[in-house]
Amino acid sequence: MLNPNRFFSPDPTTRNLTRELYEPVAGLPIISPHGHVDPRLFADPIATFGSPADLFIIPDHYVTRMLYSQGIPLESLGVPNPQSPNLPLPNHREIWHTFCTNFHLFRGTPSGIWLMHELSEVFGLDTPPNASNADRLFDSVSDKLSSPEFSPRNLFERFNIEVLATTDAATDTLAHHQAIRDSGWRGRIIPTFRPDAVVNLDSPNWLANIKTLGEVSHMDIVDFDSYIQALEFRRDFFRSMGATATDHAALTPATAELSLIEADSIFQRALKGQSTAEDAVRFTSHMLMEMARMSMDDGLVMQLHPGSLRNHNTQIFQRFGTDKGADIPIQTEYTRNLLPLLNKYGNPSTGSGRIPLTLILFTLDETTYSRELATLAGHYPALKLGPPWWFHDSLNGMARYFDQAMETAGLYNTSGFNDDTRAFCSIPARHDVWRRASANWLSGLVSRHIIDLNEAHEMMNELALGLAKRAYKL
Repeated sequence: MLNPNRFFSPDPTTRNLTRELYEPVAGLPIISPHGHVDPRLFADPIATFGSPADLFIIPDHYVTRMLYSQGIPLESLGVPNPQSPNLPLPNHREIWHTFCTNFHLFRGTPSGIWLMHELSEVFGLDTPPNASNADRLFDSVSDKLSSPEFSPRNLFERFNIEVLATTDAATDTLAHHQAIRDSGWRGRIIPTFRPDAVVNLDSPNWLANIKTLGEVSHMDIVDFDSYIQALEFRRDFFRSMGATATDHAALTPATAELSLIEADSIFQRALKGQSTAEDAVRFTSHMLMEMARMSMDDGLVMQLHPGSLRNHNTQIFQRFGTDKGADIPIQTEYTRNLLPLLNKYGNPSTGSGRIPLTLILFTLDETTYSRELATLAGHYPALKLGPPWWFHDSLNGMARYFDQAMETAGLYNTSGFNDDTRAFCSIPARHDVWRRASANWLSGLVSRHIIDLNEAHEMMNELALGLAKRAYKL
């Protein structure tokens, strides 16, 4: 199903040059330094992905949001409704039929590209899904998923993944990561520290999360000071389990430093269930400063993913919960918002003995690439520009990124690629798109005599592996 020249320029000369740059890196190992794959898949050596619907549809909000946009109920896609736990769901063959019948909706989209790659390259299917072949494809994929060759661990090795980072709540015991270690399996799966649920005061169940944080930290969290100690304790535990990075989501990238009295006053109100919306904004802004400080103490790379208005569809959120495809980007400002953090932590601390901060910054607002992000990354030593994220993790999104950001930021002030996916089998597809898009960009520079071919090959290796390995300390 897949043309070997896919995504390359239609111009024969440029296409040949692009292929010359792509082919040496096509089979390189995959570094997946940020994503949301469930570590439980690898904790049990005989774990499986379940049915084709379990693998491709039910947990993938890229897939379900497209189908929902066409009026297909989430219930018919097997998405569980916590409000109606006894409501019968369709069987998985029926879910697969709905998916195949509507597969045309994904034409020309990143999801369509990833799905075609998975079905063809991973599962060996020879035709795109449709209503007439749904049963045959379901049976074929089911047979493969039930075989040892298609276990998560075996596919990890087949995909040539060098390291895979998961994303884990600050309160997570990391029991599945420990089980992976104890099993003796050599696949490198590492956690990432994600403290949003105990940092953002407007997070669902914040008080309960704080109680759990105290339990796993073996301390009573009664004030801001004990809260900070608990977070530092958890960061140390994550580091002991192999973590090299933290991850932070915020509506905006606002940073501001509060006095200890102000921070504790807000925290005390939150403990009593009396915090306000303004408290939540100020507290998150202060905690981003605190997390940058902690990263200079313990060396964990800090990732910041702002600019998504989560759970925009209230009805879907109330019925199905979070992460159901209803997160929508907002216009985002970085230059003023990051000024306090970058002025305090963005420059080298010569002679301080502290670890230089690495802050990897992402955006869903592409208008900020050339105006703000490229210029910030092109100046502050601490700042690296992350790859195109979420809705822009696409062939065109990557081309826009290269066009708008690279010239000003410079290649070496970026962090390479991360796939940021829950869909494990899409990882090779996503990295392949990035490597092909990178070759497209570099062939354009070579053909215009901006760089020579040797430089382009060096840059291809950086884009495929080197930048991510250094940025994430892997």
